[in-house]
Amino acid sequence: MSLTEKDSQYLWHPYTQHKTASAPIAITKGKGALLWDENGKEYIDAIASWWVNPYGHSNKYIAEAIYKQLTTLEHVLFGGFTHEPAVVLAEKLMAILPKNQQKLFFSDNGSTSVEIAIKVALQYFFNKGEKKTTIIAFENAFHGDTFAAMAASGISLFTDAFQGMFIDVVRIPVPVVGQEEASFDALAKAIKEHNCAGFIYEPLVQGAAGMVMYEPAALDTLIRMCKDNNVLTIADEVMTGFGKTGKTFAMDYLVEKPDMMCLSKALTGGTIPMAVTSFSQEVFDGFYADDTNKALFHGHTFTANPTGCAAALASISLLLTQEMQDNIQQVNVLHKAFEQRIKTHPRVKTTRVLGVIFALEIKVENEQAYYGDLRNKLYAFFIENGIILRPVGNIIYILPPYIIDHIHLEKIYSAIEKALEEVY
Repeated sequence: MSLTEKDSQYLWHPYTQHKTASAPIAITKGKGALLWDENGKEYIDAIASWWVNPYGHSNKYIAEAIYKQLTTLEHVLFGGFTHEPAVVLAEKLMAILPKNQQKLFFSDNGSTSVEIAIKVALQYFFNKGEKKTTIIAFENAFHGDTFAAMAASGISLFTDAFQGMFIDVVRIPVPVVGQEEASFDALAKAIKEHNCAGFIYEPLVQGAAGMVMYEPAALDTLIRMCKDNNVLTIADEVMTGFGKTGKTFAMDYLVEKPDMMCLSKALTGGTIPMAVTSFSQEVFDGFYADDTNKALFHGHTFTANPTGCAAALASISLLLTQEMQDNIQQVNVLHKAFEQRIKTHPRVKTTRVLGVIFALEIKVENEQAYYGDLRNKLYAFFIENGIILRPVGNIIYILPPYIIDHIHLEKIYSAIEKALEEVY
C-alpha cells in the first residue's frame, strides 16, 4: 500500500474537502527548492511550503544546530525556568526588531502568536480599569485559525460556521492605492463609535487574500491615528517577516512602529514549530503589578522549546548573511523582469511585486471563489508540470525559497505563461 493510500485511511488534512479533493501527494525527500514524491517525481517548491522554508529544504546548517541542541537540552518547562537558547534568541531578535520592541513571549505557531497579541490588547485596558473590547482589522484579512485570530480574519470561508461566537471586531478597507482616504475615514469612524482596544494588520501585504499590497505611508497614517486615540497596534508579520518583503520585516519600511508584533513561519526556517509575540515596554508595564491577577495567564507546554530556539538562531544567522541578502535581491530583480514581460498579456489584469513576492491577477468575467473551479484547474496544471503553486481564486502568486536559482524560477515563470494560454 502506498503512502497516499495509507494517508486516506487515517489522516484529515487542512483546508480540504476530502469527498471531492484529489488524493494528497506523498513527499519523501526535499533539498533546496526541490521536493520529490514517492514515485520519484520532482517538484519546484514555488511557495516555500506555505512560506516557511526560505533557506530551502534539508538545510544542513539548521539541521546541525538542531542536532547539537537535541544532544544538550531538548526541552525544559518555561514556567519558572529559563535557558540559554531562549535568552540568546531574545538578544538576536531584539537586535533586528523595531527598537521599541522590548519583551518577547514564546508560543507554538502563527495563530497563537496572534491570539496572544489580541488577548494582551484586551487585558491591557482591563488591567487599567478601562472597558475596551473591540478589535479593528482589515477586510479580507487572515490572522489564523484560533478563535480570536479567526475573529480578526475577514475571509468568510474560514469563519462562517462560527459567526456570533467571536469577540467584537470592526473591519475597515485596505488602503490600496486610490482608496487610502476610505480606509482613514473608516478607521476614524470605528474609533469614534466603538471602544477599540487594538488594530491588527498584515503590514504591506495581505497574504491569504492573494498578496494584496498597499503603501507604507498609508499604514503610517493609520498607526498614527491609533496612537492619537490610545488604540494599541499589532503588526502580524507571521507571513511577511524575515526577509519576504525585501527588508527583515515589513515594518522596516515604515516610520511608525507597532506596539506588538507577531512572528512565526520562517522564524525557524521551516523546521520546528515556534512563534514569538513581541511587545513595547509600555504594553509589558500594563501587566507588571503587585496584583497577581494582572499577569498574562497564557502558556504552552512547548513554550520557548530549546530545540526550536536553536533552529531560530541558525535561521536568523542565515538570513543576515550577505549571500542570503543578495539572494533576496536577485529574486526580486527576476520577479520584476518577469512582471515586465507578463503584465501586458491579454489575460492579466494586474501584477505586483514586493521583495520575493510576486502576484498576478487573471482577468475573469465573474468573481472567483477562493477554492473555485479556476483555482482548482490552475493548481492541478502546476502540479502536473512539477511546480507547487497554490492560487487564490484568480490570483497566482510566487513566494519561493531565497536560495532558488534563476533556472528554476524561469521554469515557474514559463509554467505561468503556459497556464494563461491553456487553463480556462
